[in-house]
Amino acid sequence: DFVNELSDEAIARHVEFAATMPTPQATMHLYPIDGAAGRIAPNATAWNYRDAKWGQVMVGVSPDPADNAAMIAWTRAYWEAMHPHSAGGAYVNMMMDAADEGQDRVRASYGANYDRLAAIKATYDPSNLFRVNQNIAPKGI
Repeated sequence: DFVNELSDEAIARHVEFAATMPTPQATMHLYPIDGAAGRIAPNATAWNYRDAKWGQVMVGVSPDPADNAAMIAWTRAYWEAMHPHSAGGAYVNMMMDAADEGQDRVRASYGANYDRLAAIKATYDPSNLFRVNQNIAPKGI
């Protein structure tokens, strides 16, 4: 998710989940969004959250498939703990697929740009061939 402010509570949640990582390969990335990214209007491209101050990504990783349930549970709990601090959406390349995240989350990630992108999709991909992603359905589908 994108975050506008790293409050003391948000930092405490990050520290809490860092202390309970199920494997050494699990990670959380918190990166600043500034510079050139913020000088482009949010409606100039598909990316809506150019005014967010931070991006965060939680990644559950393990070489052992036996860890999958623990990794998924940790990552989901971490996301749920951090989501109240969210600006509302995520960078779509860092989301799970739409079946896991849901279409409302995809829409939130594109924000005010979603309807414009759906109209473009209706022009260039009206049959929705390119849909195995965080899909923007063509307007009218």
